[in-house]
Amino acid sequence: MSKEKSSLSRFKPGVKTHTHLLVAASVWSCMGCVLMFRGVTYLKQTPYLYLLCGLACVLGLLKSFVILDRAAKKSLHRIEQFSDGTCLGAVYSKKTWALVGCMILMGVLLRRSSLPPSFLGLLYCTIGWALCFSSRHGWVTWMKSR
Repeated sequence: MSKEKSSLSRFKPGVKTHTHLLVAASVWSCMGCVLMFRGVTYLKQTPYLYLLCGLACVLGLLKSFVILDRAAKKSLHRIEQFSDGTCLGAVYSKKTWALVGCMILMGVLLRRSSLPPSFLGLLYCTIGWALCFSSRHGWVTWMKSR
């Protein structure tokens, strides 16, 4: 068994802690941008594009400061404890990966719902901006790890 396990471990995508930090910041930023793009796509269908985008930014900042900043810092602290060679998939805990799956499922359900485009756009832009804004902690930590 140990011989089999050691031969399989060579396929493990082990990376440096610096890379984990880059991936964590990139995922938050990229997902935030994707959500904002989708949100603006919905908001273009309404006459209140600029008003709702502004409201989404304010709500996103609030969500960032109250909820996501704490989660980002906790995740980054966890990553900083890794030794080099830790599997890339460990960038998030199992609990966080499950939460990501739930959020993806919720996004699918929301898109298939009959909710008005203005609400969906506001929601997507709010969450997207919050993710982008809170990703700043990841980028700062990544830059310091160089």
